[in-house]
Amino acid sequence: MTVRRRATALVAVLLLLATACTEQPDAAQDPPPSVDVDTPQLRAQKQAAGIEDCPTAKNTPPTAAALPDLTLPCLGGGADVDLSTLKGPLVINLWAQWCEPCRDELPYYQRLHEEGAGKLRVLGIDYLDPQPAGALALAEVTGVTFPSLADPDGRLRQVWRVRGLPGVVFVDEQGRVTNPDARPTYLVIESYEQLADLVREHLGVDV
Repeated sequence: MTVRRRATALVAVLLLLATACTEQPDAAQDPPPSVDVDTPQLRAQKQAAGIEDCPTAKNTPPTAAALPDLTLPCLGGGADVDLSTLKGPLVINLWAQWCEPCRDELPYYQRLHEEGAGKLRVLGIDYLDPQPAGALALAEVTGVTFPSLADPDGRLRQVWRVRGLPGVVFVDEQGRVTNPDARPTYLVIESYEQLADLVREHLGVDV
């Protein structure tokens, strides 16, 4: 292979990596099963960042195409949340501190959290991330105050067949996932307007 061809191939690879996180880095491939996302230090970090408490569930039975029957801890402390009991309108963002596109997206979800207040809720899931302190630090530096659950072991991978990050899930008032195939859409959000259009399309909510 010539030098020019090698350079062209390298540029193509770098552009692909910059677009989305289809593959997790080595540190996230097999995260330790004992990752603690609720320690006094993490609670203090969460409070200092102004991140809200995780949502309380509504005691109603799950519907068809509902969220998975899976309980996840709240990132930075708080009550565990059974996903299957959550109702919408709800927008769930799958992210991680090692995912570069997620870093760019988080402010759009924060704006949705602010401008959609009273119309919908925003919830994050810190997915396959063995560094909860790093995740909270990223939330703080990007101005995120909406709550996030934590899935450091990647338990959602099996039930949702997660393809990669970033990801987004739309949940209607009945608790139904309105995405195609009722699983996360693997998608890089490039503007708030794009996110608002998706909310209107999948949830019928204007923000």
